[in-house]
Amino acid sequence: MGSKHDSIKVKGVFRLQIEEDGAIVGDSGWNSNLITTDGFNNFLAKALGASAGSSQIGFVALGTGSAPASNATSLDQELPNSKRAAVTFASSTNSKAAVFTATFQSSNSFLGAQSNLSNIGLFASSSGGTLFAGTTYTSSACATNQNVNVTYQLNFTS
Repeated sequence: MGSKHDSIKVKGVFRLQIEEDGAIVGDSGWNSNLITTDGFNNFLAKALGASAGSSQIGFVALGTGSAPASNATSLDQELPNSKRAAVTFASSTNSKAAVFTATFQSSNSFLGAQSNLSNIGLFASSSGGTLFAGTTYTSSACATNQNVNVTYQLNFTS
């Protein structure tokens, strides 16, 4: 007798848009990311088991560095002063996706002395903590008077 096996795949994608005076002046388009080992373990597996060591996505970070490795716990050259943005979570009963949105407000001086953004990552906390997922994208110039809008989507398929 054969057996049926269910499998679940998780694919993360994100879009970053640079906004100035209400107009989009830069758009990364949709890009895939890498979910880290700690992302699968601490955020997904432990959360399903309601483990005391589980983590939930609460913040997004931007940086100027390279793509994280599968065992990375931090974002390479994350923006200074832990200027992570809190995410808003959305999902629907008909969707197999978790959607996180956030805005980096120019009024929060999130850029520091940096002007070119090139990587992104999801975290549980506003500073420190373990990287859930992240990647690089084509470097984008960002001015101190511009906001950055982020949409990060985790798609679950069987």
